[in-house]
Amino acid sequence: MADTPKTICLAFTGASGMPYGVRLLECLLAAGCHVQLLYSQVAQVVARQEMDLALPARPEEAAEYFRKTYADLPGTLEVYGREQWFAPVASGSNPPDAMVVCPCTMGTLAAIAQGLADNLITRAADVALKERRPLVLVPRETPFSAIHLENMLRLAQVGAVILPPNPGFYHRPQSVGDMVDFVVARILDHLGVSHALMKRWGAAEE
Repeated sequence: MADTPKTICLAFTGASGMPYGVRLLECLLAAGCHVQLLYSQVAQVVARQEMDLALPARPEEAAEYFRKTYADLPGTLEVYGREQWFAPVASGSNPPDAMVVCPCTMGTLAAIAQGLADNLITRAADVALKERRPLVLVPRETPFSAIHLENMLRLAQVGAVILPPNPGFYHRPQSVGDMVDFVVARILDHLGVSHALMKRWGAAEE
């Protein structure tokens, strides 16, 4: 019997680092996952600024755009607006297998740390925590203030994975894409999703 595909909730927020989130979406779909995509209004601004990517404001239009873009990939996709409270991710009775916020603003991180579930992104993260599902937060900010660090510590103490997008260089990246893939590979590892984005440390030469 084949394994049931993982259901992953992926949220884009308005921090710099949209290439990480879009590449992650592609890799999840390539792995056959069912992706529940959420994104903020500011994420739309950042996507245009960093990638010339015009994310539609209407969830159904965004879903159609990504389905066409990734039509050849085996995964499935649903897109929900920030106020769609009947989305599956809003309830502990139907949580995803895991959730990742990539990129994650300090405001979103703070709201999750304080339990302020006032939109679908922060509510979905709240559900992931209370249902003991993996929650990966990819905070893109520098430097971190003491407030940022305290919020990260609080979330780490209740089980969230804090994964700043810090690329390594031991695999000798040759492009920005290689550096993006390094971070996305680490996220996929924590989500339990198989990939072949990069050679693993200590792996034997082929």
